Amino acid sequence: MNTNENPSISNKSNNRSNINSDDYNNYSLSVGNSTDDLSDDSNNDSTDINQLKTPIKVDLSAVYDFLGGRTSQAWVKAAIDNLPLIIQDHANCEKKAAGTAMNLLFRYEFSYELQRKLAQLIREEMLHYEQVLGIMHERGQQWEYLSAGRYAKGMLKHKRTYEPAAMVDVLIIGAFIEARSCERFAALATAMDDERLAKYYRYLLKSESRHFEDYLALAQSLSTDNIDERVAFFKQVESELITRPDPELRFHSGEPAA
Repeated sequence: MNTNENPSISNKSNNRSNINSDDYNNYSLSVGNSTDDLSDDSNNDSTDINQLKTPIKVDLSAVYDFLGGRTSQAWVKAAIDNLPLIIQDHANCEKKAAGTAMNLLFRYEFSYELQRKLAQLIREEMLHYEQVLGIMHERGQQWEYLSAGRYAKGMLKHKRTYEPAAMVDVLIIGAFIEARSCERFAALATAMDDERLAKYYRYLLKSESRHFEDYLALAQSLSTDNIDERVAFFKQVESELITRPDPELRFHSGEPAA
């Protein structure tokens, strides 16, 4: 897609990045126990971001250890310079995550724990989608067509084609998507001048850091074999997608192409 055809997406944000290398490399917040149930935050959630409670601390060490590498400062700067595009793609990601979980909910009905976690995940992802829609409305940003990036497709093409291996791979891929989302929210929050948006990204850290562990636990529960080998495989695939030059800027895109 040529984003120059969509002014509300392609216009550069006035919010420029002030990226301090030490702050970026050491950024780590912590929030409570990452094994909390997906529904534990429901009483604190609201579609009105003014009512949200931002965690004081969040420990992202597990996220950083799980991923194959950190987002570059070049991507962070490009994202902050194109916030309308990043915000809408974030909304797309929340909607797709809920849709994927819904499809899995109907396809894999044999596991109570899987059904329960997926139901909670759908509810939470749709709440986040509605919150991001509210941010777009507040900023006067119109919804525009935005094509999907290469990231998810680049991992899904390696999914095995037989069950339950296919389901295990989908859940592992979901874990990497959630972990990368969390890592990028943290990177953006510490670098941007827009404190209101940065606060919202910090609010998301608790749920996103928890989701990747839930996906991994579900994947292992469905496999009679240890999933470490598949996790290591997708870790390499995901890292290559993030570090290779990418002609399209998206929330999960690779290194900005020159």
